[in-house]
This record gives sequence, structure tokens and C-alpha cells, in this order.
Amino acid sequence: MPDRTPEPIATFCGKCDCGCPQLFVDAEAPADKRVRITDDFGQQVQMSEDQFADLVAQAKAGELDRMVTASA
Repeated sequence: MPDRTPEPIATFCGKCDCGCPQLFVDAEAPADKRVRITDDFGQQVQMSEDQFADLVAQAKAGELDRMVTASA
């Protein structure tokens, strides 16, 4: 990643200072890497805005709910 880091648009958890996962959108990144999700272990996933939109659509449709109920 470049030295510049856009501000996160979402932080997941946020109840501690453990380096919670965050969501970034970097308009200056290549189109296939504009959306970045970081975890609290220093790893990251990069995807296009279309891929992220598909992820959000699946979540809204409840297709990911079984993951949440399985871990609860």
C-alpha cells in the first residue's frame, strides 16, 4: 500500500484498542483494489467496488446469517 492511508469508513468492534478490523475505500487505488478490509492481525483483503457491493448485497439478503448464528 502507498504511504497515504484514507480514513476508515467503518470499524468493526471498536470496543477495545486491539486494532479492530476496518473498512477503507481508496479512490486513488487501482479499480480492482479500491476497497480494503484490514484485520487485527495486520492482514488485509482488497477488492473492487463491484465485489464489495456483491458482498453487501449477500449480507443484506441474509445469505451470511448462518455464519453469525454458528459462532454465537
